[in-house]
Amino acid sequence: MLGLPSPLDLVNVAVYGGPSKELNWLVSIFAGVLMCITVYKLTGVVSLLFFKGYNKLNNAQKLEWKNRGFSTFHALFVAVASLYLLLVSDLFDEGSQDELVINRTSILSDTILGISIGYFLSDMAMILWQFPALGGMEFVLHHALSMFSIMQSLVSGQGLIYILMVLFSESTTPFVNLRWYLDVAGQKTSNLYVYNGVALFLGWLVARILLFIFFFYHMFIHFDQVKKIYPLGFYSLLTVPVALTVMNVFWFWKVVKGLIKTLSKARYRE
Repeated sequence: MLGLPSPLDLVNVAVYGGPSKELNWLVSIFAGVLMCITVYKLTGVVSLLFFKGYNKLNNAQKLEWKNRGFSTFHALFVAVASLYLLLVSDLFDEGSQDELVINRTSILSDTILGISIGYFLSDMAMILWQFPALGGMEFVLHHALSMFSIMQSLVSGQGLIYILMVLFSESTTPFVNLRWYLDVAGQKTSNLYVYNGVALFLGWLVARILLFIFFFYHMFIHFDQVKKIYPLGFYSLLTVPVALTVMNVFWFWKVVKGLIKTLSKARYRE
């Protein structure tokens, strides 16, 4: 007896049975850009109302303050969405579908990727506009590689599981941004600054080091499927994550140095 379709299947049919996938991608990317603009403006308004020191910041600091507002929002959004698609939903369960794991997508996953592209486009535009105030060439390279990989997965419908793993690594961004906020607010000697430093270290270790080890392990045991990805996507999957891993290890080294310095100062104050 045939089973009833899941709600996700019904949504896929409802959306892709009408408007094209391409239209959904464009709408999602536009939604991502609109999300960034909205959160950018709201961050300024909310900060003005609830943080007395905001008015004392110079224009460059205010701009970065609001930029980090929408990067934090995007990070939380994609981390939750990725975690849901990877662990809660049955999209990538080995026995849930006949389709290969590397070929599985859904309307929700496509929408998440589109919104994320919108974010990276917005943030890249601001980085280039204010270069190098909001980040140097390593941030330009990171964003370019991210957009290149996400766009390939979105258009081809392949390798989505690996894109979501990488997007989950954005979960460390709120800790990075909070560290900057506390620094600018003159709270480097606060307990919150120390606790955030520890959380950043642990989060980076899990989401950008251990997760990437699992990423490569998953690729290894599913390499018979990985080889079926179209050529550009296949070679990108073999090279782009390696480049991101190198950057993650380099930044992790800086995180460790910063944490050691922070803890040393905290002990000295005691």
